[in-house]
Amino acid sequence: MVVSSNKTVADYVTENIKTAHIFKKYGIDFCCGGGISVEKACAKNNVDQATLEKELAEVDVIKDVIEDYDKWELDFLMIYIENIHHTYVRESLPIISQYVNKVAKVHGHHYIEVVEINQLFHEVANELLSHIQKEEQVLFPFIKQLVQAEKEGTKNTTPPFGTVNNPIQMMEHEHESAGNVFKKIARLSNNYTPPEGACNTFRALYAKLDEFEQDLHKHIHLENNILHPKAILLEKKIS
Repeated sequence: MVVSSNKTVADYVTENIKTAHIFKKYGIDFCCGGGISVEKACAKNNVDQATLEKELAEVDVIKDVIEDYDKWELDFLMIYIENIHHTYVRESLPIISQYVNKVAKVHGHHYIEVVEINQLFHEVANELLSHIQKEEQVLFPFIKQLVQAEKEGTKNTTPPFGTVNNPIQMMEHEHESAGNVFKKIARLSNNYTPPEGACNTFRALYAKLDEFEQDLHKHIHLENNILHPKAILLEKKIS
């Protein structure tokens, strides 16, 4: 991979999704906060820039076709987001809810952090369910209309919300809010490290929360850094 001072964190992840694992390792936000340079990201997170850039340069550049999201058609990308990430959210939330309720009830008197984790999780769970419903019922259908209008060579009708940028701004604000909640959960759980001698449910909870946050980061990246900017450009193109 070509390392350049002109690239943002989001640029690297868009070019090769595997770089996300490098940024994740160093605690660098590649989704909501991905619009800054690597230099600024390193300074913000106290990471040695030379070390990070060496790893970026050496990342495996042989990408699986399925991971080359930046080349996908927008309608196909939305189908992927719905079938993979939205489905994952809907399937995972009830499982995590059962885990976190049990752990908070059984262990909350000794590990008081899990009581706050329980509260934070249920707040963000409700927000995420509402969020993906708005995407599927408002934003995604309109972007699909834009894609169809471009294919047919017609102009798209103005939606009730004025411009695609309006729901996009709302979605990205909600992305940031959800991301911040999981940062708190990660901090409270010592980066999802269960205490010594923790029971299996306790371990399963932290493992699932860790997995969920990683999926959320990838989910947000696909929307904030690929789908949304391209939808804005497409709307301008066919207006």
